[in-house]
Amino acid sequence: MAEIKDPENTVIIQLKDGPVVIELLSDVAPRHAARMKELARAGKYDNVAFHRVIDGFMAQTGDVAHANMESGWNPGRAGTGGSDLPDLPAEFSKLPHDRGTLGAARSQNPNSANSQFFINFKDNHFLNGQYTVYGRVIEGMEHVDRIACGEPPASPDRMISVKVAADA
Repeated sequence: MAEIKDPENTVIIQLKDGPVVIELLSDVAPRHAARMKELARAGKYDNVAFHRVIDGFMAQTGDVAHANMESGWNPGRAGTGGSDLPDLPAEFSKLPHDRGTLGAARSQNPNSANSQFFINFKDNHFLNGQYTVYGRVIEGMEHVDRIACGEPPASPDRMISVKVAADA
């Protein structure tokens, strides 16, 4: 396992192929990092599907309202919801959308990010300054690379569990 420097700001996402360790950038995007930890600690991300996965671009997940097992897999609704918490204001920074970075998914409104996020498969610098970067994969990117593609995937992969490392 990767050396975890700050367990309170590290999240471990268990995928079918293994764990993905994400360092949250709470100094850059404190509200987004705090939201991810809050939803992870409440178990809201567990069993949530990757509902939009574009090969060579990114894998998107985190629609806790429409994409978990309890509410059933509804490809027509997945990706349209968030959580029961208020939307977050954008926390844009100079950090680039490089391979392995975590970005906040949102609608056209820059201040509409909530629970959804994406992991970049490659450097996607055309997103710089438009979407909040608030984490980076420090181990397990090979597992992210194996997430089933599709919009939505016919048989979507899921985040089996999402835990804050300090709680593990």
